[in-house]
Amino acid sequence: MGKIKLKNVKIYSNHGCLNEEGLIGSEYVLQLEVKTDLNKSSKSDNLKDTVDYVALNLIIKEEMLKHSKLLETVAKRIIDRVFNEHLTVKKARVEISKINPPIGGDVEAVSIIIKRKEI
Repeated sequence: MGKIKLKNVKIYSNHGCLNEEGLIGSEYVLQLEVKTDLNKSSKSDNLKDTVDYVALNLIIKEEMLKHSKLLETVAKRIIDRVFNEHLTVKKARVEISKINPPIGGDVEAVSIIIKRKEI
């Protein structure tokens, strides 16, 4: 087993419950970690034998472009696609942080984390 991590993926998008958030948007930072068997790819040196991190990044980008009120909804879409498109993934964890959220205080970020493992 092994892990593939995408760290600090920065995306500008328009999620939130407030109208202003949908119009103005915010900066987001994402972390995605997947657990999968890396034995075959470590021996074959072939991309088809692993989970392609370029494909994982594309999932993040595409799902972050779809407006949602809640980050939980976006995270669930990301994690569902990871499992649907990469059948060797055993566990996944996604963290989405909204930078400088409009909550009336000096808050660097708010984050949600969703985890899932193969049933």
